[in-house]
Amino acid sequence: MTAVVPSPELTEPVEPPPSARKPKRNWTPWVLLAPGLLWLVVFFLVPIFTSVSASVQTGDYDDGFKLTWHWANYSQALTDYGVQYLHSGIYSVLCTVFCLALGYPVAYFIAFKGGKYKSLLMALVIVPSFTSFLIRTIAWKTILADNGPVVQFLNDAHVLKLTSALGWTVGNHVLASPAAVVCGMVYNFLPFTILPLYTSLEKIDPRLHEAGHDLYCSPFTTWRRVTLPLSMPGVIGGTLLTFIPAIGDYINAQLLGNPNTGVVGQKIEDLFLRNTQGYPVGSAISVVMMVGTLVLVMSYIRKAGTEDLI
Repeated sequence: MTAVVPSPELTEPVEPPPSARKPKRNWTPWVLLAPGLLWLVVFFLVPIFTSVSASVQTGDYDDGFKLTWHWANYSQALTDYGVQYLHSGIYSVLCTVFCLALGYPVAYFIAFKGGKYKSLLMALVIVPSFTSFLIRTIAWKTILADNGPVVQFLNDAHVLKLTSALGWTVGNHVLASPAAVVCGMVYNFLPFTILPLYTSLEKIDPRLHEAGHDLYCSPFTTWRRVTLPLSMPGVIGGTLLTFIPAIGDYINAQLLGNPNTGVVGQKIEDLFLRNTQGYPVGSAISVVMMVGTLVLVMSYIRKAGTEDLI
């Protein structure tokens, strides 16, 4: 009887198809994300957890603070500092509106009319931010001084009579008033509005404007129907980058305002630095401010849409 020799093809193990192979885990993305995640945990999550924990504590600086779940700190934060919350909200909204009204024409001009001077014009927008925020705010004391040209012009134009009647200035003075606070905020946060707007406008093809003209659209109609919808990602991004830091700002109110223009940041500073028992209430104010800002921002994003923000 003849022995049957198995074929080499039958003796070799059959290699599974590529689809059946177990994919190897790629750790490279996690390694690259590790520094950023560690930074967020240490400097974002831990401070938030600390603030939330401190907001329900009792005690003082000398004897220490203990976690007693004292929720009355939140009721005190909401009832005793309602005026400061209102001021912070009004000033930040006005700052955002004025920055958008001033920044959109500037970004539009640089994007479509700047030509070879685009880089220079953008540098002029950014360079003032290289100076200290504090110094730029103090400079507005000179700009808005009573004997300065700005106040003299407003007096000659009888503008201060109207603003004083509305409560935004005090007599013939602009300093130490809500108007001065908003002016300082608009100046300091204007670049945060212009940069996203310019980035969004610069991507728009200028030939779309020519097409609108060929279709007998007026310049305003072309802007309303073409330019504005395409630049909405910049509008949304610019308003968020302006509103979020503006609502927590207190330097402008402290240097350019008066005791009646106090904002939340000033009260938090007072409770943490000048009150030995103010840590829990100051933390509660901070948590309420963070939650309120988050709700407002999320509502705005949901209403405006976020498809093109990234």
